[in-house]
Amino acid sequence: MPSLRTHTAALSAVLAMTLAASSSALAQKKYDPGASDTEIKIGNIMPYSGPASAYGVIGRTEAAYFKKINDAGGINGRKINFISYDDAYSPPKTVEQARKLVESDEVLLIFNSLGTPPNSAIHKYMNTKKVPQLFVATGATKWNDPKDFPWTMGWQPNYQSETQIYAKYILKEMPNAKIGVLYQNDDYGKDYLKGLEDGLGDKGKSMIVMKESYEVSSPTIDNHLVKLKASGADVFINITTPKFAAQAIKKNAEIGWKPVHFLNNVSASVGSVIKPAGYEAAQGVISAAYVKDVSDDQWKDDAGMKEFLAFMDKDFPDGNKLDGGTIVGYGVAQTLVEVLKRCGDNLTRENVMKQAASLKNFRTEVLLPGISINTSATDFAPISQLQLMRFKGEKWELFGDVISGDVGG
Repeated sequence: MPSLRTHTAALSAVLAMTLAASSSALAQKKYDPGASDTEIKIGNIMPYSGPASAYGVIGRTEAAYFKKINDAGGINGRKINFISYDDAYSPPKTVEQARKLVESDEVLLIFNSLGTPPNSAIHKYMNTKKVPQLFVATGATKWNDPKDFPWTMGWQPNYQSETQIYAKYILKEMPNAKIGVLYQNDDYGKDYLKGLEDGLGDKGKSMIVMKESYEVSSPTIDNHLVKLKASGADVFINITTPKFAAQAIKKNAEIGWKPVHFLNNVSASVGSVIKPAGYEAAQGVISAAYVKDVSDDQWKDDAGMKEFLAFMDKDFPDGNKLDGGTIVGYGVAQTLVEVLKRCGDNLTRENVMKQAASLKNFRTEVLLPGISINTSATDFAPISQLQLMRFKGEKWELFGDVISGDVGG
């Protein structure tokens, strides 16, 4: 009998340990809606149609990249289910699509949805619902506000930082400049404009001779360019999305207006802006960059560029390598994959934001040398560095140093 009791006690101990181990393993796995042992549901909203449809390539690149990840086994054994909807760059449609993704599709997060007005329309909703609005595809300064909007984070350098860098360059190189500004009449355009005015300081009042705004629904901006030329401006700050950026470059050549032309980074794509406008018309245009440019020969032996081009050839052969949207989509998708890997088996929305806010010197190798991604609980601006570049021949040429331009929300 004693031996039987001993055997029973030993069996009970083994059983207890097995149960404890299995419950511990179960306890380690935490899921919110959109996550399971086999799947991570990611929502996305892009302007596949409408006035900003040139940006749709970003969503298509991300879809191709996530398929590549899935084909290689997924993230910690889980496949990405990427659900991307069209909002035609229309904020009411964005609201509709966000509600569908959160309430019907039950995604874990909404990732890299495009545009300042569209993201502004769902900003409060996403934070009220406590669903990550992660790595939004817009550089508006307000995305860096972890105190009031802890569920929203940007990715690219913010617009005010970019135009402050242009302002510094103008004040140093062209202190007597007469500046004409064309900007989109919404949060996106006004954010860029504020950065320029803040960067110029008191001198801006006399240096800016004309500010022209246009509506995103306008078919053309030709009349605004005629007015800007007539103002006598010898520096042109071009704050436009790709369709209108191409129009501006082309029209300036037609009317013989040759100011020093600054073009915002979000429209600096060779494939979707410069080439359609005409290489000759774009000579000397200045912009700023944070990712490598496929058309720049200096990257031909670069490991990160080779990896990107191999991805384009194999996984996204229909994509245009010269379109800046493809390399941006690739880089931001890589950043999300890193965050999800770090989440491990704790795929809660809270942990997604915690990991996204814990990136230290992370690099996707499509970023320019010297630029890295850094976030913290009080800093939701992952990339805050840029380098100036000038268009020459059929490509951009970088010049000057990598410049930091931190502007808080």
